[in-house]
Amino acid sequence: MGNTKLRITDTTLRDGHQSLWATRMRTKDILDIIETIDSVGYYSLEVWGGATFDVCLRFLRENPWERLRLIKSKAKKTPLQMLLRGQNVVGYKNYPDDVVDRFVQTAHENGIDIFRIFDALNDSRNLEAAIKSVKKHGAHAQGTLSYTTSPVHTIEKFVSDAKEQVAMGIDSLCIKDMAGLLSPTMSSNLVTALKKEINVPIQIHCHATSGMADAAYLDGVRAGAGAVDCAISSMAGFSSQPPVETINAIFKETEFDVDLDLEALRKINKYFAALAPQRSKGRGFEPIIDSEILVHQIPGGMISNFRSQLEQQGAIEKLPEALEEVSRVRKDLGYPPLVTPTSQIVGTQAVMNVITGERYKVVPQEVKNYVKGMYGRSPAPIEPKFIKQILGNEKPIDHRPADDLKPMLPTATKNVANPELIENEEDILSYCLFPEVSMEYFKWRALAEDLRPKTPADIEVEEFVKVPVAEK
Repeated sequence: MGNTKLRITDTTLRDGHQSLWATRMRTKDILDIIETIDSVGYYSLEVWGGATFDVCLRFLRENPWERLRLIKSKAKKTPLQMLLRGQNVVGYKNYPDDVVDRFVQTAHENGIDIFRIFDALNDSRNLEAAIKSVKKHGAHAQGTLSYTTSPVHTIEKFVSDAKEQVAMGIDSLCIKDMAGLLSPTMSSNLVTALKKEINVPIQIHCHATSGMADAAYLDGVRAGAGAVDCAISSMAGFSSQPPVETINAIFKETEFDVDLDLEALRKINKYFAALAPQRSKGRGFEPIIDSEILVHQIPGGMISNFRSQLEQQGAIEKLPEALEEVSRVRKDLGYPPLVTPTSQIVGTQAVMNVITGERYKVVPQEVKNYVKGMYGRSPAPIEPKFIKQILGNEKPIDHRPADDLKPMLPTATKNVANPELIENEEDILSYCLFPEVSMEYFKWRALAEDLRPKTPADIEVEEFVKVPVAEK
């Protein structure tokens, strides 16, 4: 038994299924096992945020707020945690400060204790409003470094980003390695440098894609990180997090004390192993190592989007070319870390470049907005001649993007065609973030249960089960 406590955050109910099952875990799937998960002895459970909010409404026809309340009603011992995309909240663009604040307040009232707040560009200006709100409403604000490698992503740069977040009042800091790029040496060096300069607890979040995560955890914890993220083994590995059982075994022989209930873990593992065939249908989930990620840096969820974009264009054979083009587009755009929403921005442009056969012949609006500074400051400055090529005579902005946004809540539902579908303030927040998607859900919800059409997620499962009959 060690004498230093190592805290473990369980990501099975959010990042685990987002990475492996395209976020298709149902609320019922969670409620049937949550009390056992709550009894394991985790530091926190990541259960909400990221893509779960959007997918609940869009594919599962579930109310994400209700999911959170139900989890909270059964998980009495372990703090609940969510992933908040800074000024993007749980969406894909910047929202005004009033939406950020009310969202944080409502999420906290419904059960979120710890908010992990990140910005895809590590632009602290995009974290400010969210951190302030979390502190104001009395929750734990965890700042985040979106980890990536590039000529500009040095240890000095990460440390200076971390100091800006500490000055804003974060309670702890997470190194968020969304693509599995953090090597053991870098993990140790970065944590060591951070410990020298800042005085908040450090947590490490890695994806297992490259096979380095377990070693990155060991070296990072030895250097002073106090918490790591894991998933139950049947929901771990590949583009998810490292398996908790493995991490437990590794640290058991060190001076660190993990102290989890192994019987409970076995029960949870069996539960998700049995559920996986239904929920991961057609997602091609094979737990393997993808060493190519060290070259192209593309997170797991983004590769599956890539495939479907190219398949729709009948150009799947161009996948290797598109992966290479990502690196070039990323360089043009000043080396953004590839995490939502910049992964989608870079990825879509790379696919366009490959399909049209001419670079930047077609430029999506999101790419123009990015170059204009509407998402924040790029890690490296973008070449002036490239800015001219994309924006013509428009000039980039040099202030916090959300400063241009007017408060949204007072008039949010003014133009709604069926106001009677909106039942409460949570619905208004959902509508602010995803207007079309939430109206679809509200219309579906308003129908009598026996008249509701099948959910998009149920139709997906049926499509997969239909096996073509061999021709005679």
